[in-house]
Amino acid sequence: GVESRTPRSGGTRRELRRDHTFTTIAVSTSLPPALAAWHAVVEARDVQALDTLLAADVVFHSPVVHTPQVGRRIATTYLAAAMQVFFNESFRYVRQVVTAPHAVLEFVVEIDGIVVNGVDMLTWNDRGEITDFKVMLRPLKAINLIHAKMGALLSARPAP
Repeated sequence: GVESRTPRSGGTRRELRRDHTFTTIAVSTSLPPALAAWHAVVEARDVQALDTLLAADVVFHSPVVHTPQVGRRIATTYLAAAMQVFFNESFRYVRQVVTAPHAVLEFVVEIDGIVVNGVDMLTWNDRGEITDFKVMLRPLKAINLIHAKMGALLSARPAP
């Protein structure tokens, strides 16, 4: 396999080949517009920006709800609750893999003393709108914690 780490600032990346030699390749410093917009939403905790970032027919896949949630309104409800649960001072993306129009963003956050590791999987359209958003989490202890916290928030909150 190939292991690679991409610096946030771009520049170059070293890849380890199967024969245990390294190759250096150029790395683009620009992100696709939808991904840059998602990072801006995360940094600013800007729920209102989801109105233009999410496609009208976006599909949101929750790690704790079996049925995919379809539509901007319900996806915004879930993502707004997730921002309250996940986005504390310890939240950070630790890895990003982008092959437009898809991205996988690995994150780590500590919540109530439990280290939560997960990925956000995004797909976007030609207009720069997110059309599919899937969240996956580990370990089981973290899934149970997130299920309880998200459930409490969502049951107490009116839809946006």
